[in-house]
Order: sequence, then structure tokens, then C-alpha cells
Amino acid sequence: MAEKIYAVVGIGNAIVDIIARCDDGFLSKHDLDKGFMRLIDADEAARLYEAMGPATERSGGSVANSIAGLASFGAKCGFIGRVAADQFGGIFRHDIRSLGIAYTTDPADDGAPTARCLVLVTPDGERTMNTFLGASVDFAPGDLDSDLIEGAKIVYLEGYLFDKDAAKSAFREAAKRAKAAGAKVALTLSDPFCVERHRDDFRKLVKEDADIVFANEKEVTTLYEVNSFDEAADAALQDCELAVLTRSEDGSMILGAGETTEIPADPVSKVMDATGAGDLYAAGFLFGLTQGLPVEACGRLGSLAAAEVISHIGARPETSLAKLAAARGLLN
Repeated sequence: MAEKIYAVVGIGNAIVDIIARCDDGFLSKHDLDKGFMRLIDADEAARLYEAMGPATERSGGSVANSIAGLASFGAKCGFIGRVAADQFGGIFRHDIRSLGIAYTTDPADDGAPTARCLVLVTPDGERTMNTFLGASVDFAPGDLDSDLIEGAKIVYLEGYLFDKDAAKSAFREAAKRAKAAGAKVALTLSDPFCVERHRDDFRKLVKEDADIVFANEKEVTTLYEVNSFDEAADAALQDCELAVLTRSEDGSMILGAGETTEIPADPVSKVMDATGAGDLYAAGFLFGLTQGLPVEACGRLGSLAAAEVISHIGARPETSLAKLAAARGLLN
């Protein structure tokens, strides 16, 4: 059995977030629908990047955000995700490593450029996102790092990445290696449209490979093709050891070991940006789990982290989550 060096190792899209402020006129000039996310190609990403004003550039992606949240709690973590050998690949590597996260994926010398999300923030706080998925979606079994996977207590898989056959094979192989090394496998469903496109494969992954599943209400009802949240929750519990289901301002529900635990959402005076709420909830929950805390305490850490991230612009914590949790008496 490999020594467990890392609390959590995440596998997901490696995206550089490029965040800049603009006015409504800039959006109109470039035919951008305010407040929406759209997928763009490499040429449009380059044109929009040139037109943007001064920007903050940092590592991003759903599970990468979760891993950054875990690092803010003080956990030792790793991340696996594909970038290209280009400027933005270098930015991603430098930024994620600056958080103390182990990142060893070799950059690809051929194929698409590094993924990026160009985020335009208007004065009213609305975020208009333009995402080029680039190299990240070409993730394949050869991108896996066995040392990171075998050294983790939990390996956390990102549903957004589960679109191509090579990535599906990589997830199954990662789960196999993790379980052989005595690690738990966690999965976030990420997006109801992704679930709808690959429902059968997701159902198989949840049932056969995942010990812990994170989903919001829409994702889990889409997975099981039911209209009722309670029906979906019962179905999820039949398929995995622990189902962690979030319901925005209605908090979350954790099902496992014959018990159902409901966790209230942490109050926030004003929601500035809901992006990253689910990612950071998962960070808090997984941190608690790797510390051996009961599921209620894990859920409260998740709610705390989600509340912190929605109180400001951006999908990464701006305040030490370890300090926030200690101040609330949530950590020993």
C-alpha cells in the first residue's frame, strides 16, 4: 500500500482564467451576451484577449478550484490536467504550484493550445465568460501520474472532462489505480448537459467506480431521469457509498451509512458571484473527510467555503479557509 502523501489529488480541466473589467459597451461591440458562458475557438480567444484591458491571469477549472480550496484549508494536494507547451500552459503551471499544489503533468508539444476562460466583469458584477477548452479536453490515460494517484487518500474526478472517449478511459484507469492503492474515488457530475450527453457512461462510472458523488439538484435528477429530488437522492444512495447533494440557498443533503444529514447554507450578506460555489463546497467537504471528521462537520466546512467564495468576484478563496474554520470552531 502506497504512503498517503496527499489528502486529495484532482483530475480535471486545466484552464487559465483571464479576468478583466469592462463596460457594457465592450460587450456590445464584441456581440457578447451579458452574464452568459459560451464556448469559443482558438482564433476568437486570441482576438478577444488582444481587445481586453488589463487582466488577472491564474489557474482555473472546476476541480482545480476545489484543490485550491483544499490548499487554503491547509491540505497537501495534487492536480492532474493537460496543458500545452505555450505561454498559458506556463501560467497555469506556475500559478497552481504557487499554491503549494503538486502538479507534474508534462505539457503537450502538439495539438491544441492551453485552455482558457476569458471572464469579463461589468461594473454591476456580472461575469460574461468565453471559454476555449483547448488542450484540456484531449486528456488521455498517458497523462495520468501514478505516483500522485497512489499517494492520495482521495482521487477527485471532474465530470466536465468526461466528454471524450480517451478521457473516459483515463477516468476508469485512474479509479482502478486509486482503489488498488487503497484510495477513495470522488466524482463531481459538474453539469447537467454533460450528464445528459453521457448518461449511461456516467451511471456506470457512479455505480462501479465512485465512492463519493457530488451533484447539485439538476445534475442528480438528470442522471436518474426523475423529476423529484428525493427520488434522485435515493437512487444515488443505491449506487455509491456517499452522495453529497447541494441545493444552493437551501443548503445540502448528505446520504450515506444509512443516514441522511441536512446542512444549512451559510448566510451571506450579498452574493457577488455564484461561480465556484459547488467547487468550494466540495473542497470543504473533502477536507473534513480526509481529517476524519463526521459528515455533518464536513458539510459545515463545505458551506463555509462556498459562502466565502460567493461573497466576492472569482472562484478562488480570498481569505484563508483554515482561519475562517478555526474562528468558527469547526476544526480541532
